Amino acid sequence: MTPEEFRRFGHQLIDLIGDYRESCAAGDRPVLAAQQPGALLQALPDEPPESAEPFAAVLADLERLILPGCTGWQDPRFFAFFPSNSLPAAVLGDLASTGLAQLGLNWEASPALTELEQRMCEWMRQALALPASFGGTITDAASSATLVAAICAREHALGFPASGSGSQQLAHPLIVYASAQSHSSVQKAVLLAGYGQENLRIIAVDGKFAMQPDALAQQVRADLAAGLKPCAVIASCGTTATTALDPIDSIAAVCAEHGLWLHVDAAMAGSAMIVPEYRWMWRGIERADSLVINPHKWLGASFDCSLYFVRDPRLLMRVMSSNPSYLQSPQDTATRNYRDWGIPLGRRFRALKLWFLLREQGLAGLRARMRRDVANAAWLAGQVGASEHWRVLAPVPLQTVCVRHEPPQLSGSALDEHTHGWVREINASGEAYLTPAKLGDRWMVRVSIGSASTERRHVEALWQNMQRVANRRLTK
Repeated sequence: MTPEEFRRFGHQLIDLIGDYRESCAAGDRPVLAAQQPGALLQALPDEPPESAEPFAAVLADLERLILPGCTGWQDPRFFAFFPSNSLPAAVLGDLASTGLAQLGLNWEASPALTELEQRMCEWMRQALALPASFGGTITDAASSATLVAAICAREHALGFPASGSGSQQLAHPLIVYASAQSHSSVQKAVLLAGYGQENLRIIAVDGKFAMQPDALAQQVRADLAAGLKPCAVIASCGTTATTALDPIDSIAAVCAEHGLWLHVDAAMAGSAMIVPEYRWMWRGIERADSLVINPHKWLGASFDCSLYFVRDPRLLMRVMSSNPSYLQSPQDTATRNYRDWGIPLGRRFRALKLWFLLREQGLAGLRARMRRDVANAAWLAGQVGASEHWRVLAPVPLQTVCVRHEPPQLSGSALDEHTHGWVREINASGEAYLTPAKLGDRWMVRVSIGSASTERRHVEALWQNMQRVANRRLTK
């Protein structure tokens, strides 16, 4: 492809993406891709092309084959999973990142990549009102950050044995604590960091689905009495199912008493902490040893862009540093090398999309959107709570509303079937996309509000649709 062809096809691709997003915003496409399993596989050749194809054909197939199989994450009627806003400025930042083709191995490999990442982490630290001592790095996802936290906690508890004999012969098994509402990545991190699944303690939650500090303290004391070694607590600021808020300050007090590492998973909710009046939700965060937020969720950065902050960067670098001879440079002592802040040796220029986003939106613009989403969630919760046979199942501090339609004639598995039935019908219609989840022993529906283009009218239309479909299914 010549430079001129690159420019021409690049313009065409931008136009295609723009048209696609415009059609999503207008509701011209089904929110959930209306495609059967295997449809794309059948449409694609079994073998790679031997000869080059015109790139115009590639763009045509992108529109013909790929777009119909794309779920409308940027559609204002998308209420599933969590917000994953990829605002246009961030899209362009991602394009610049790929187009400039920088690879961060050390500062010398790309000074711009390293120093922009450093500045963006500092901007976000200030926006979140974290202490100046906290240092940050940009990684791919919260799952990776939680794994790094679990490894750092292990090394800290054992006196950093990995650089020597390792931790193969533990006299006292290390114990990690989390609640049943924590993300599934916690279990994976415990497994991959070598703790063993049987050494993960699940702590009871209260009526708001938040971890109980007293139960945590009791379990820590019991493990100590049993000759075990409590190591780390993984708390949540905004759990996946209900956006429950673990009491960080009280949990931090337990950790301080027993010398435990405290990691806070604020993957989705953390972005909201740029709004001053929401910061009560993670009171005590300055006492955490590490935390993660995902700007690629609610904030608006394109996936992947996850921020991992640590209270003491020196400890992180002690665990993660690598210094092969071919990466050493005269600038090492005067610059930051992010290969020493995480697992990968190389890194993408992720900071560009965050830089583009923050400059194009400004904190004021981002805060306004989050306040809008929280207000829309509060409105929906009020409507559900005031309606006969509908129930809000969990507090609504942020933008997720957990609901269930509970007609008196249904209970147990029949109620679960009803819940799945009306959700499937809405999703299959293409008019909205919701995700069911289990809360306790019963299924419910999460309404996750937060797509960049979602306004009150879209939430109102969803609520009308939910009532209409759920009631109609009862009469069948």
